[in-house]
Amino acid sequence: MTEVQDMNTSSQLLQTLLGIGLEPKDLTLLQVSLRGIIVFVVTLLAVRLSSKRSLAEKTAFDAVLVVILGSMLSRAINGSGPFFATLGGGFVLVVIHRVFGLAAYYSHGFGILVKGKPAVLVINGQTQDKTMRRNHISAHDLEEDMRLEAQTEDLSQIKVARIERSGDISFMKAGQS
Repeated sequence: MTEVQDMNTSSQLLQTLLGIGLEPKDLTLLQVSLRGIIVFVVTLLAVRLSSKRSLAEKTAFDAVLVVILGSMLSRAINGSGPFFATLGGGFVLVVIHRVFGLAAYYSHGFGILVKGKPAVLVINGQTQDKTMRRNHISAHDLEEDMRLEAQTEDLSQIKVARIERSGDISFMKAGQS
């Protein structure tokens, strides 16, 4: 057998196993399962090449990667998108996320643009109503987070509360530095 014939046989086997070129409705359980395994391994490698933060969804910047990557790669599994092109597109997204993350590390302004910035919600026990309104944080939301994170229901004990870039609310109690 020649080298060209070996490549053709391998290519045909791969196409058959993965259902390359088939309509999504014609894919078998085995083909979808194999696609899922390959997408899982490739995605795991891609995310490992990305930052550890990307799966923690610390900011909208990180959450966008997870949502789009999941949506895109599901197409490779269910056959609604071209298998290898979709995997490649997933890698491109991870690389872009990594590049933007590096740019945000070196440029504070770019970091604010893609990740946002914290905002002060409480100063010395006084709510900053304009900031709370702008960030869609109700008094009830603030009280819930005070109970859960600061272990208090007394707003006067809060020196500063901020909505962080992640959307979490952080609290510094009076007497803390």
